[in-house]
Amino acid sequence: MRTRWRRTAGAGLALVALTACGSQLDPAMVARTTGQGATTGVDAETGGDTGPPAGEAPAGDVPAAGEAPAAGTGGDAGTPEGGGDAGGGTGGGAKAKGKGSPTGGAKAASCEGFKNQTGITDSTITLANVSDISGPVPGIFESAQQATRAYVEYFNSQNTLCGRKLALLNLDSRADAGADQQAYVKACADAFAAVGSMSAFDSGGAATAGSCGLPDLRSTIVNPERQACKSCVGAYSIRTNLISDPAAKWLAAKFPEAVKNAAFLYINAGAAPVNAKSLAAGYEKAAGWSATYVQGIDVAEFNFAPYVQQMKDKGVRAVVYYGPYQNTVKLQQAMQQQGFKPDFYLQDPTIYDKRYVDQAGAVAEGAYVFSPNDLFENKGNAEVQLYLSWLQQVKPGAIPNYYGLFAWSAARLFVEKAIALGGKLTRASLVDAVRATTAWTGNGAHTAMNIATGATPPCLKMIQFSGGKWQQVSSGGYLCGSVVDSGIGG
Repeated sequence: MRTRWRRTAGAGLALVALTACGSQLDPAMVARTTGQGATTGVDAETGGDTGPPAGEAPAGDVPAAGEAPAAGTGGDAGTPEGGGDAGGGTGGGAKAKGKGSPTGGAKAASCEGFKNQTGITDSTITLANVSDISGPVPGIFESAQQATRAYVEYFNSQNTLCGRKLALLNLDSRADAGADQQAYVKACADAFAAVGSMSAFDSGGAATAGSCGLPDLRSTIVNPERQACKSCVGAYSIRTNLISDPAAKWLAAKFPEAVKNAAFLYINAGAAPVNAKSLAAGYEKAAGWSATYVQGIDVAEFNFAPYVQQMKDKGVRAVVYYGPYQNTVKLQQAMQQQGFKPDFYLQDPTIYDKRYVDQAGAVAEGAYVFSPNDLFENKGNAEVQLYLSWLQQVKPGAIPNYYGLFAWSAARLFVEKAIALGGKLTRASLVDAVRATTAWTGNGAHTAMNIATGATPPCLKMIQFSGGKWQQVSSGGYLCGSVVDSGIGG
């Protein structure tokens, strides 16, 4: 039987969050600034060259290779510097140096003793990406596969890893726990590691990945079962019971009376109830909020009027919602139709999405989002713009989102750790290296993640849709605070 939808607070996992488009860069121009050549990828299914993608993105502002991240961001504090040869002495790949290169700041270890093993041949290292592509919502997490492919092609354009190119094995978890488990059986047998995967039912393959020791560097982990997998990590690390407090405190300072009467609504499926209750309890504990109305809304519900009426009757002044952007639009439209205007509306990055904006129209105005990553509109963030550029190169017209950004980050994490291991690279040594990482920012693309513990990060940005565009409304780089244990879902 199909497992019901499960969601983790801060991760908006009922539907893909296709974010508002940032600048789209000409890949050829980026190639000139970073010294990279034509892109070729290796298809793990056929062993053939995928060939250069058709079409080019419009030209835009191109950050120079190795450009420092935007203020408030930074690299992994535990990553060695030096920009060594990605070929590791035997690779024959072009040298790539600097944090903006495919190998980042990692210093390449010697490839002496490098051995072929599961997923590694004389010419390729196969990485699996297991994401929800088909199922109830076709293409739901296709962005994760697109982003992983983008990084693989970026790396292959100028590097090898001990003489081997990266190959990508795309597998479809079909928004189903059983399919996720089956895909990980194949990944265990045919791939060296899984990278950038994203599934709403990632509990399915958790035991399989753990039992075969497969390094599983995911975009995001959304279910407690996957969080318990010793070889699985998320580039966006979060735990259900650990709630970061900056958003709660920022809103409490701005709307001190409104937070004393807040509603927490959520999609009524899987882990969403426990996550919503954890968030409500965390906000109460961290910043004096009062959750006076905590309510689930069934997946198939089309009439949101009764929930709006309940909020009106209770005098609710602040609304927090977790659910797909389509349901967000329905809720906000129902609020507008009934003349219900809370002091503020807050949601996770699920609605940082061009399609949400297109569908919501005027009701999107003023919506707040807490975000663990930098905005795609920030042309000063070299890593974010690099992701946007290569995404367009592998899939012209693709829309970026934060699932894709964290998949890109997971691919960079794999490359940097594998390069640093060189001839000592094994599944076990890679897991150990990744698990020792305590401040991973994906080269400044997102707030620092403690991969070692998988704990929820204490920093985020507050963004708002205002005047027809998304913009950061919190000051400085990332807004940092504490992480509180809600006592729920741990």
